[in-house]
Amino acid sequence: MKTLLKFFGTIIKWCWKGLSFARQLVLNLLFIAVLVGLYFAFTMEHEAPAVPKQQPQRALLVDIAGPIVEKQRRMHPYDLATRNLFGQQVEMENVLFDIVDQIRAAAKDNSINGLVLSLSDMSETSLTKLRYIAKAINEFKATGKKVVAIGGHYNQSQYYLASYADEILMAPDGAVLLRGYGTYNLYFKDLLEKLDITTHVFRVGTYKSFVEPYIRTGMSEQAKEASAVWLNQLWGAYVDDVANNRNIPVETLSPSTETLLENLKAVNGDFAKLSQSMGLVDELLTRQQIRSRLSGIYGSDGEDSFNYVSIYDYAPLDFSLPKAEQIAVVVASGAIVDGFESDGTIGGDTTAALLREARLNNAVKAVVLRVDSPGGSAFASEVIRNEVEALKEAGKPVVVSMSSVAASGGYWISTSANRILAQPTTITGSIGIFGILTTFEDALAKYGVYNDGIGTTPFAGVGVTRALPEFIGDIMQLGIENGYQRFISLVASQRNLSIEDVDNIAQGRVWTGYDAMKRGLVDQMGDFDDAVAVAAELANIDDYSLNWMEEPLSPAEQFIYDLMAQTIVALELDQAVKFPSQINMLTKSVIAEANQLSNLNDPNGQYAMCPNCSYFEN
Repeated sequence: MKTLLKFFGTIIKWCWKGLSFARQLVLNLLFIAVLVGLYFAFTMEHEAPAVPKQQPQRALLVDIAGPIVEKQRRMHPYDLATRNLFGQQVEMENVLFDIVDQIRAAAKDNSINGLVLSLSDMSETSLTKLRYIAKAINEFKATGKKVVAIGGHYNQSQYYLASYADEILMAPDGAVLLRGYGTYNLYFKDLLEKLDITTHVFRVGTYKSFVEPYIRTGMSEQAKEASAVWLNQLWGAYVDDVANNRNIPVETLSPSTETLLENLKAVNGDFAKLSQSMGLVDELLTRQQIRSRLSGIYGSDGEDSFNYVSIYDYAPLDFSLPKAEQIAVVVASGAIVDGFESDGTIGGDTTAALLREARLNNAVKAVVLRVDSPGGSAFASEVIRNEVEALKEAGKPVVVSMSSVAASGGYWISTSANRILAQPTTITGSIGIFGILTTFEDALAKYGVYNDGIGTTPFAGVGVTRALPEFIGDIMQLGIENGYQRFISLVASQRNLSIEDVDNIAQGRVWTGYDAMKRGLVDQMGDFDDAVAVAAELANIDDYSLNWMEEPLSPAEQFIYDLMAQTIVALELDQAVKFPSQINMLTKSVIAEANQLSNLNDPNGQYAMCPNCSYFEN
């Protein structure tokens, strides 16, 4: 028996050795085959590569859906699911620079014979961002390729881009809706009093209006005065651009109510005919007629439409490799919060880390800090500014490119740059500081709940459930005043201005980029392209590539995010619960106010923030 077991053991042993030999043999043969293939690939004469088939002529369909942003938000997969579940649609975000790059690539692509702007799903967008896209459209038109805009209705932002087209087509029952610009807020003073909630406000700045919704029932005259100036400037820029594009009088776009009613009566209340008679659109066509028209211009797809490729599917070939010298781009978009960034915010630690990474990267010779922020935490703003200073000390120039808004904390993080560029329609300034603290002692007492005890110092029991001691309020106000002096002193030293001059243009007042330049807060007018050119000039480099600095998702986060996003799209959870549009609009306004408060996490309770810097009506 023992001999028999030994015999079988020997057979199994030899079988295992044979299997191992075969495995190693196959692997070695494969390895040798790869080496031989590489040898012949580099040593044998190659036949001329086959000429690729020419791409069919087609138009680039710019069918932007959703908001246009500076960078995409980092949204937790759980948030994606809950927002859809409760009927809050998760909008597709479109990165501004991606849109512009696609249009510019199409302008050079011989297979693209035109541009079709179909913008009915594009959200309202700031004029500064729209102008950057419009610049790319003009570059496309300069190649001689035709641009056509199509749509059923055009909101204000959609029409602005459409006005750059060679031809605007609209549905016979459509309309162009130009409402102008405005800034409106909800005011909670009476509500807070009815709920017995006490709001303690500390601020410096005649025009620092962030706290007004909590202490007033309406906008102050000072805030209205300041807001009217920049709102009128922005609307004037919009009207001038569109009037020039359409070759119509400026007055046509801003008629009085009497003139508008007279014109509307003349066409029997037909908004589409009114838009055409005003010169806003060229022709009124049905969808079938529009498809036929576009087929004649760009070629038919053989069915019932024209040859096109969506901007989301267009993938121009790009084999360019990073250059030895680079300009880093750090995008700071959203409210500034202490710590790491979350959905739609600028984390002080996150942005500082990206700037530090650029400083330690030997290939990076300069940095463009792209700012699109109404401000936020003063502490976090200083954390970011310190890294800007460190970059300069390392010999790497920093150029700030202001987007739609670079106000309060957004200006704080900009002020130490070697050069600051803004657009005439940028909203900036709002140099001021405030603090806000809410306590609930009266609301609790109403229901028989009180807070009492003893501590080793007067500060021990300070909290939201006790009345705020007067000396604490005095301390808070002194801290705010110190923060304001620090802010204006910082601006004065970095911008070569006197403290008195800065104080005169500060006080929380908002300026357009053009007015800010006249007052020394901005160096020159220019868009993102100009900022990159200035950075290259300051770094004395000619041949460079852009290095977009971003905090990457971990592999696990990326997997979960992609999986959840696909699941949500597949199940279409946004159709599960639907609320009336009016309720959605109200909910959106309340959520926006709540999000503002949730972003107030400064460890010192000091904030540099501009609430009225959004000029679209809620």
